Amino acid sequence: MADVTQNSGPDTRFELIVNFWRHFRTNKGAVAGLIFFLTLVVIAVGAAFIAPHSPIEQYRDALLLPPAWQEGGSWSYVLGTDAVGRDLLSRLIYGSQFSLFIGVVVVSVALVVGVCLGLVAGTFGGWVDTIIMRIMDIILAFPSLLLALVLVAILGPSLLNAMIAIAIVQQPYYVRLTRASVMSEMSREYVMAARVSGVGTLRLMFVTVLPNCMAPLIVQAALSFSTAILDAAALGFLGMGAQPPQPEWGTMLAESREFILRAPWVVTFPGIAILTIVLAINLIGDGLRDALDPKLKRS
Repeated sequence: MADVTQNSGPDTRFELIVNFWRHFRTNKGAVAGLIFFLTLVVIAVGAAFIAPHSPIEQYRDALLLPPAWQEGGSWSYVLGTDAVGRDLLSRLIYGSQFSLFIGVVVVSVALVVGVCLGLVAGTFGGWVDTIIMRIMDIILAFPSLLLALVLVAILGPSLLNAMIAIAIVQQPYYVRLTRASVMSEMSREYVMAARVSGVGTLRLMFVTVLPNCMAPLIVQAALSFSTAILDAAALGFLGMGAQPPQPEWGTMLAESREFILRAPWVVTFPGIAILTIVLAINLIGDGLRDALDPKLKRS
């Protein structure tokens, strides 16, 4: 295998993927997190077929029903019901759709805008760099959740506005990371050769330099995914994110906090759902960091 690689010149994309997976799988926690995350994706995609009940249908004869394994529980409602008789398991399953959707949208928006601004700042420098970075410094000067709350209060409480606010709050991390990577790459010989050969500025930024800056951005995106879910849950808990009867996990916690002593399961299961998905994504992020950073790769 080694001889084939040496004789074939630069690694092919397939070989790069195989090499990445070889390093990634050495991190057992990251593999476990990836398996859990993929399982959650399957559950979210197939929620309509997996969930035993509608997430918003109320069963008035089953108010605050305990989990099936407790006294008074029913296997028709495996994890019990909430204060208005909605099935907790079904709401958790449909809630996974909201969490994954929030993470994908927030990370995509923050990544695209942040990378573009970071490329511009790192490539042009001067007053352009100064203006962009000072704006990012101002955003970073505020506590992230507080700034998100202020933005949602201005835009109006809703899931869409919450995602916009969280994306704005996370954007500076991508800008700073991209700018630092671009400034490091600009002194490399391949960039100088591209400039001498007459490559245009946009092509230099997005085709020549950006692909070599993607490793830290991928790791940051993975870690930001979990942060986005946590921030959205926090905004939902405070009544500024997803609004009832949407089965978003943070909103479910807010609706059931007054029953924490009488019916602890209505708070426990959404909390566990948030904990496990955030932990799984953080483990994946650690694995990506180890696999993509040559200094951290295990021999």
